Amino acid sequence: MTDAPVLLDLTDGVATITLNRPEAMNSLDVATKVLLRETVQQVAEDPAARCVLLTGTGRAFCTGQDLKEHVQLLENGGSDALFRTVDDHYNPIVGALAGMAKPVIAAVNGVAAGAGASLAFACDLRLVADTAGFNLAFANVALSCDTGASYHLPLLVGRAKAMELLYQPRTVRAEEALSLGLATEVVPADELAARARELAERLAAGPTVALGAMRRSVAYAAGHTFEEALAFESEMMQLSGATEDHRRAVAAFVAKEKPAFEGR
Repeated sequence: MTDAPVLLDLTDGVATITLNRPEAMNSLDVATKVLLRETVQQVAEDPAARCVLLTGTGRAFCTGQDLKEHVQLLENGGSDALFRTVDDHYNPIVGALAGMAKPVIAAVNGVAAGAGASLAFACDLRLVADTAGFNLAFANVALSCDTGASYHLPLLVGRAKAMELLYQPRTVRAEEALSLGLATEVVPADELAARARELAERLAAGPTVALGAMRRSVAYAAGHTFEEALAFESEMMQLSGATEDHRRAVAAFVAKEKPAFEGR
């Protein structure tokens, strides 16, 4: 396996992005953030990537900011660069992850803390190993939340629970994460990779434009009025209705056959 901090594999329509700093619990130093930003933006634009799967190597999914690098920057007068990282790295990464018009799955193989938890929350579905958990650790280092946590966390668990988890950081274990809505499914750790791959391949074989339109519609509705959401739904219905996949699906339905989608 390459020693690059972010790995990309594109097979059968599934773009698997793997954080690959196991010795550092997949924490995010500048080099990793730059490569992750480039990788997420690349798969967002690649029509061959019809589903994206985000995961990590080793014991952690991602523990957020690399605090060893963080301390070095603070001690060496690098605070300007340090806090530009939100605009330069975290926001573009999570913006591309949450905004791409295709399904995105997180396979949470270990602890997801700080920005690592935020990245998982930006995904549509979170398959979580039974040994994993989430920790909104920002307050422990006297920092506000970032990487979309203020947006996605309340959508998943409600405002009151979001504030509790932010104000009083603790590790939310897999089963509790499932009950709160942070996890879509809890999977035995040794079965996680196979289960995530199975789900990703199924979504990658689906009607990509329609799935992307659903994703865009749900995100749009979160910040707009009911009437505006209906108007956007109409746009997305016209978009998906004009696809070859829609024509194929209707023809297959009439013929009582299973449609084969091409993602266009």
